[in-house]
Amino acid sequence: MTDRIARPRRSFIFTPGLKPEMFPKALASGTDIVCVELEDGIAPKDKAQARANALALFEAPQAQDGVERIVRINSMRERFGIEDVNAVLATDTPPPALMMPKVRTPDEVIMLDQLLSERGHATRLHVIIETNQGLEAAFDIAHCSARIDALFFGGVDMAAELRCDNAWAPLLYARSRVVHAAASAGLDVIDVPYLDLDDSEGMVVEAEQARALGFAGKGAIHPKQIAALNAVFTPTPDEIARARRIIQTFEEADTGLVVIDGKLIEKPVLRDMRRIVAIADRMGG
Repeated sequence: MTDRIARPRRSFIFTPGLKPEMFPKALASGTDIVCVELEDGIAPKDKAQARANALALFEAPQAQDGVERIVRINSMRERFGIEDVNAVLATDTPPPALMMPKVRTPDEVIMLDQLLSERGHATRLHVIIETNQGLEAAFDIAHCSARIDALFFGGVDMAAELRCDNAWAPLLYARSRVVHAAASAGLDVIDVPYLDLDDSEGMVVEAEQARALGFAGKGAIHPKQIAALNAVFTPTPDEIARARRIIQTFEEADTGLVVIDGKLIEKPVLRDMRRIVAIADRMGG
């Protein structure tokens, strides 16, 4: 289970499991990730129906359209989460990936990994860091399973746990910890959605701050936010050209450092350059 693939994860949007008719619309929205929601967005009385609807979506082969498909299950520490996992294990057509909310310790991820392996499912995992305990264990969580492709920063729940404002400055430390954990394991890291639909400029500013910090993308709460988010997190033609040049220069030099445009560049930079090129290739750039 080490088949991590560099891919665009510039934006994601949730679609409710209770309304499967919205799934195709979400897939056509331009986002890189569509996540079918079984957790916070579904009332307890509707959990079973949403679960059945979500899993039914994957009974038919999925189009190779470049959109990553995920199902957000409930916490494995709750009955609904256990029921979600049992349903995934029972089907012969599991979702390509599961998003795990409110993860506190690596044990939760390891348990799900082992259950999926025992069943023979190749399902990938995405983990939300949104609790104090999860933040403290973020490094170990990021390294605990080769099925993990990305960490997600759950800013709303994190702010509630920290008793701070849900704003950039108060959450900067927590965001940085999650970025550090993800980078140490070679994972993508995705930022929390911006909740003010009427403040598109504020969303872009926060997305740019997130990108500068190391995030690969950011969530959307409405399709109208997706184009702007994709633009922020898409490598520019100059960045892509520079990445290709750095890779080529290192390959030709066969050394640990090179000088390009008068600047010293060391070999660890190559990983990020290769990721930029891989994403550009997948986007046709």
